[in-house]
Amino acid sequence: MTHQIRPLDDQDEPALLRDQFRQLLRYRALLAGGIVAGLLGGGLLALSGDDTYTATGEVQVRSATADPFSTGASADKGINIGSERQTAVSDTVGDLAAGTLLKKGDDVTARKLLTGLQVTNPPNTLTLRFSYTGASPEQARVRAEALANGYLAHRKARTQESIDNMANGYRAQLEPLEEKRDLLEERTGVGAEDDVSSARANIIVSISELSRKISELKALDTTPGYLNKKPVAPTEPAGAGLPLLLGLGAVVGLALGLLLSWVRLVFDPAVRSPRELVRSLGAPLLGTLPRERAAAGALLAIGRSGSRLAEEYRAVAFRLAYDPSFAERRRLLVTAPRGDNAAAAAAAVNLAAAFAEMGRDVLLVEADLRTPSLARDLGPAAHEVRPPSWAADEKDRSWPAGGRSNVDVPGSGAFALVAGTMADNVPRALTSASVGRIVAEADRPGAVVIVLAPPVLSYADAVALVDRVEGVVIVCDPREVHRSDLERIREIIGASGGSVLGALLHSGRGRLGRTERRTEPGRRRGGRGPGAPALEADAPEITRNPDETMGLRSFTLPGAHR
Repeated sequence: MTHQIRPLDDQDEPALLRDQFRQLLRYRALLAGGIVAGLLGGGLLALSGDDTYTATGEVQVRSATADPFSTGASADKGINIGSERQTAVSDTVGDLAAGTLLKKGDDVTARKLLTGLQVTNPPNTLTLRFSYTGASPEQARVRAEALANGYLAHRKARTQESIDNMANGYRAQLEPLEEKRDLLEERTGVGAEDDVSSARANIIVSISELSRKISELKALDTTPGYLNKKPVAPTEPAGAGLPLLLGLGAVVGLALGLLLSWVRLVFDPAVRSPRELVRSLGAPLLGTLPRERAAAGALLAIGRSGSRLAEEYRAVAFRLAYDPSFAERRRLLVTAPRGDNAAAAAAAVNLAAAFAEMGRDVLLVEADLRTPSLARDLGPAAHEVRPPSWAADEKDRSWPAGGRSNVDVPGSGAFALVAGTMADNVPRALTSASVGRIVAEADRPGAVVIVLAPPVLSYADAVALVDRVEGVVIVCDPREVHRSDLERIREIIGASGGSVLGALLHSGRGRLGRTERRTEPGRRRGGRGPGAPALEADAPEITRNPDETMGLRSFTLPGAHR
């Protein structure tokens, strides 16, 4: 069965953003480091910087006018406030202010003086705001006032210069007219001609007009503006204080941490979200195993009351039971991508217990012939039950024809276990006819065969069994498996004739039903030595025969000889 992964559409964009944000929050160390670096930078900036003070004065700009109190007089006539702002920070104003300060004992150059000046214009006003930042409150006040007065003086001088230039121009036009008028007056008399008298009258009118203009220019009010708000010595330093700098540092540090987390996320080969795992593996997510401290000492979680881990295993078993691909064959291979196989072993045992709890005849086969451990982890090995009749006829009594055990799940049922044993030729053992007969036991109605295989990317053992089992469940930690590993697993299993039924996630080594593997003095593989400790109360019990366990149903495997 091939699982079709639905392509992303526009409606998935909010979910993608949420996933990406959650993925960034995984790198808490980078986020915390960025915030700490920002706080340290803000604190160092606040403590190392010298205190500065800013004094502010406001100048209202006005234009020259003949009568400011007349109706219709406008103070903003001909004023370009943008140009005036540029004039206020010009070198000419700086030279005038520096000259004034020099008389008061403050020797400062115009260029240095202008570096601390900032001139702004409040919207919809003819006001220029002079702000000067100095090393002391009094220095800031004096220099701000000197710059404002220097601007007013420069503007007044410029206005007066313009008036003088215009008046001189009018006088230049007036002199030839007066000379011509004097000549015409000498020619006028009793018998003067009419055209001479008319010319003289026109010249007199022109002279009067020019004289009037000169008089108006002299009468103009050349006041350039008013210092409405004189600079006052500030009482507190200017700029951001320590709390503000710490806040800004924290914000900048958080942004830096998010950037570093994003870079780390981009180059992280691990699976970043369940959505990405499903897409890489080409199979659905069966479940996510919760962390449970009580499961750290026992491999089997089914049968333990109030266990969230057991409920998750039951949910996965029900989901598999209703999967058409699994329900048709009832064969399941459980494996991990690579590395430790403890989580896969716990999943195989608990899924077998869950299917037994559902009334199925379950056979769990440990196909790990390199480091077999189920018999040891489930408890002390008892005498095996009698093997099936076909196994008694086999000439080769090696694994798996040798024997099997019954595992009692307290309060839930029992399942059969074919424990793995060390084999010299693992590929031959896995491809033997005995393995084929064991897997074929799933053909009996109501029977389920679960095979635990070594990590699929570490050994080829799982691949050798895929053509017989077909359905595969991958048990992995999303923080340790890579996207390329999942894609390779999908390709390997698909090319071997099997299909991935889904993925089962666990969150960390040693927390999801993994048994602590200890080697006590005198303890042997598959048995108990004289110094072995007693079993825990909730550990599974391996019985010689299922009929010997009171209160639990018994079952007979297909072909078993009683």
